[in-house]
Amino acid sequence: MFKIQNPKPILNLELFNYISSALDFQENIIKMIPMITNLKNNVVDQLAKIEPSLVSLLKVGDLTEGSVLKKEPRSLFLDLGKYGTGIVYGVEFINAKNIIKDLNPGSPVKAKIVDLDNEEGYIELSLTEAGKHKIWEELRRLKELDEPIKIKAVGFNSGGLTAEMSGLMAFLPVSQLSNEHYPRIEDGDKKKIAEELKKLVGQELMVKIIDFSPQTGKLIISEREVADRPSAASLSQYRAGQIIDGIISGVADFGAFVKFIDNPVVEGLIHISELDHRLIDNPKEIIKIDDVVKAKIIDIKNGKIFLSLKALKSNPWDAVEEKYKSGQEVMGAVSKFTPFGAFINLDNEIHGLLHVSEFGSVEEMKKQLEIGKSYKFIIGLIKSQEKRLILKLVK
Repeated sequence: MFKIQNPKPILNLELFNYISSALDFQENIIKMIPMITNLKNNVVDQLAKIEPSLVSLLKVGDLTEGSVLKKEPRSLFLDLGKYGTGIVYGVEFINAKNIIKDLNPGSPVKAKIVDLDNEEGYIELSLTEAGKHKIWEELRRLKELDEPIKIKAVGFNSGGLTAEMSGLMAFLPVSQLSNEHYPRIEDGDKKKIAEELKKLVGQELMVKIIDFSPQTGKLIISEREVADRPSAASLSQYRAGQIIDGIISGVADFGAFVKFIDNPVVEGLIHISELDHRLIDNPKEIIKIDDVVKAKIIDIKNGKIFLSLKALKSNPWDAVEEKYKSGQEVMGAVSKFTPFGAFINLDNEIHGLLHVSEFGSVEEMKKQLEIGKSYKFIIGLIKSQEKRLILKLVK
């Protein structure tokens, strides 16, 4: 008979103990990682406070400075000092060819960080983005200084003019044109307005920056801020509460401009909400260019005068509770839909609100109601001080 011998053990005791100790060591190291990370962060934070120049705080999107190390047919290498070596290549190299052709070894360069550590260990850079950043910073400075800038109109549409500023496209809205260039089209025909604006293309205008956003590329300029802003001496003779005689000199979606009869260099703004006590969708419902009006000065600030027509009109809401009562049944015409309900004209002066909750959704409300059509309602609530009259549809 053959005797079956015991198989040899796969692991001897010494090797088992060694592997067990190694696993325990690895587990302990893993447990210590958060503590090591916190310690590292604390050391970096303290070092940054004591000697900021020793700590690299670069991040994607930052601007940095360096000097040219070498130029190659498809890439540019930059010495970024303590931060290491940067590279411009690929699409960024192609976009910056006009900049790169004038650079030589040692030339100083500003660049924007695209990637802190690419596959080859370089910091990826963009020269064109750095140039744009510099332009936006200069535009920010000009806006803060409130300095006039000379531009040339290069295009137009019914909404205004376009101009180029430092390689960026700026927009000059019709409402921001000076009185001299404002298109006085009585019926507001967009085609006629565009024809008038076309005449300004190629002309040089003095403007100021009134709004901009590097994130969206928005750059809004105003000629009115330069040409039509009255002097402090001209404004000093006016005060809030004063009633003035004026002529409507311009009408925009947001309101109307009024030139003072006694001092034509002074012009005030009537916001659409100050034209009348009732809701208005278009200022042309109330006024038109060259109308002679009386208006009340309600505020003067930042070199601008703000006026009101409705302040000189009797407020129909003061007597609304004499005319309408809670629970009263009334007829009214739908005038406007909004996300929160429908506005209902009860007469020429008073409007009520029919809340969207009556229908469950705006879509359902529009199915059941029609603009301009009259329906029967019950008044649920009246708050004259808030100019609120809540209605319920009689079904």
